[in-house]
Amino acid sequence: QVQLVESGGGLVQAGGSLRLSCAASGRSFSGDAMGWFRQAPGKEREFVAVINWSGTMRSYANTVKGRFTISRDNAKNTVYLQMNSLKPEDTAVYYCAADISSRMVPTSPASMDYWGKGTLVTVSL
Repeated sequence: QVQLVESGGGLVQAGGSLRLSCAASGRSFSGDAMGWFRQAPGKEREFVAVINWSGTMRSYANTVKGRFTISRDNAKNTVYLQMNSLKPEDTAVYYCAADISSRMVPTSPASMDYWGKGTLVTVSL
């Protein structure tokens, strides 16, 4: 059974940092693009960041560029999202996802084949 399990969410003050992790099991994603998306209450799920299979290509939403960094450890089948300078508008459920048909950096939720259940990030003033 393929699973993506996110962790590292929580409550943080504005300006603070969090590091999210996504551990995959059931298959190796070392050859696949993996990304992070988020969904705030009452809003659609949106792209945050994506990394290609080798870690040589990354793409970020403009809203997080310069503050968030995506990385991966293929030996651990894990992808990370380092979030710095957090803002209240970053509050959302953050989801990890994998696209098994792309070796590039897809940014559409519709491209993703596997999803985690999400981890809540709350940023207070």
